Amino acid sequence: MVLFFVSPIGLGHASRSIAIMNKLSLDRKNSFVSGSSACEFIKDSGYNVLNRYNPPKFDVKDGTLQHSFIWLLRYLFYYKNCKKIASEIIGKSNDENLIVSDEDFASLVVAEKLKKKRILITDITNTSFTSGFLAGIVERKMNEQMNKIIKSCDCVIIPDRGQDEDNIRYVGPIVRETTKGRDELRREFGFDKKTIVVSVGGTESGKYLLDKMIITWRKIKKSFDIDLVVISGPSLQIPLSTDCKNLGYVNNLHEYIFAADLVVSLAGRSTMDEALVYGTPGIFIPIKDHFEQELGAKRQGYEYKDIFRLEEIILKIIKSDFKRNNTGYNKDAFNQGAIKAAKIISEFL
Repeated sequence: MVLFFVSPIGLGHASRSIAIMNKLSLDRKNSFVSGSSACEFIKDSGYNVLNRYNPPKFDVKDGTLQHSFIWLLRYLFYYKNCKKIASEIIGKSNDENLIVSDEDFASLVVAEKLKKKRILITDITNTSFTSGFLAGIVERKMNEQMNKIIKSCDCVIIPDRGQDEDNIRYVGPIVRETTKGRDELRREFGFDKKTIVVSVGGTESGKYLLDKMIITWRKIKKSFDIDLVVISGPSLQIPLSTDCKNLGYVNNLHEYIFAADLVVSLAGRSTMDEALVYGTPGIFIPIKDHFEQELGAKRQGYEYKDIFRLEEIILKIIKSDFKRNNTGYNKDAFNQGAIKAAKIISEFL
């Protein structure tokens, strides 16, 4: 048996864990442990989930991460609570001989003490949230502990391209499978003209980007007949608009990304990977001073200040006729990362 512990910070961890679980032939009873909006997302995907984690929220103002050291201290307190919760759950779960963690390090520490096999899914091996002497010491200690946990795992799955080494296994992007082809999805979603999908994830951090994008689109639509579909996620409440479609929260965002002509989003790893794998052009704006998002956006050619160039960037994409990287529908190609990850996990069952 296997038990997935999924970081509830955003929805990306849940998304790729579900993509992997969908490729495993396992009982869905009590398959996941997570918290916050990730639990709703997992449940809507047909899995049972224990809602036990309560992560600290990022303080974001005007698209910039605020008080990062305070957040780090809150995270350390959260981490200690997670170890208590994981100890309770794993201690009672005698049937689970394998613990899989998507960036929930607390469960891995507990599982090691209980002599359980452990697999980590992660795309980061160090953090860099803070600056300054005292904050640097705290974060350096945290990174040392993280690296110790990584080295102790039976296997570490990284959703990227790279060379396997020691217990590290690279599998490429991990995305969920689309149920239908792109043309069929466009008909189902009512995408009867060029359509931009703007997604700001599972937290309130993306409101600044969303506000900027709506203003930009209203300028562009004066010259181009283009629809805007807003997927604001489960936490962000925005007023309904009469000139664009606001879908709020959907549990099949990946299919909207596949169907779209352009996706505009924060630089969350899962959304970027989905756009890459499905061939959809994307604009990815990181939260300023959020190291993980800034690194991910840089790989795609973007940075925070591009939020002030949205109109210029979108017009360039429009003039290229929303050129896609691929237009075919190949489930096997879409799911190589998830298939490889599932195969690795199966080797430890």
